[in-house]
Amino acid sequence: MSRISRPLITSLSALALAAAGLTVATGSAHAAACSQAYLPLPDPSCQPGDLNPDVTQSTIASTICVSGWTATVRPSSSYTTALKKKQIVEYGYTDTSTSDYEEDHFVPLELGGAPKSELNLWPEPQYGTKTAANKDTVENKLKKAVCAGTVPLSDAQDAIINDWTTALSDLGLS
Repeated sequence: MSRISRPLITSLSALALAAAGLTVATGSAHAAACSQAYLPLPDPSCQPGDLNPDVTQSTIASTICVSGWTATVRPSSSYTTALKKKQIVEYGYTDTSTSDYEEDHFVPLELGGAPKSELNLWPEPQYGTKTAANKDTVENKLKKAVCAGTVPLSDAQDAIINDWTTALSDLGLS
């Protein structure tokens, strides 16, 4: 798999957002509207994914591969609930019941996703054929593979960002 450096991806994402008439301020994308057309993925112009700089291939033994580590970086429910309410409106969901969505990390904490970045958190519907529960299963399998050393962290992150629904097969894990 060809690799592009993370700073370049971040810079390219910022340029793409700017070209789309969106602004990036303090790590947050502010769009007039986010499209549901990408479901079960988030709109990449709103949530392209964002990484935790503390999680790298060389730090996984002291971060994501430590049982309970994600609890140390998970944002508070008050933060994610407020963001979920805002983003439900941005996505134009007609169902505005917060219980029907999981404010999900596009790149999961288990794979080094940025905990509080609006570029990485989105209101994922709990209904449909491919839901947050299905994504959780993929995330857990990818984390096990990364911690076992069978898949590099960056490949697992890229597979999630490209399409979590095909990530396992793309990496030969299904």
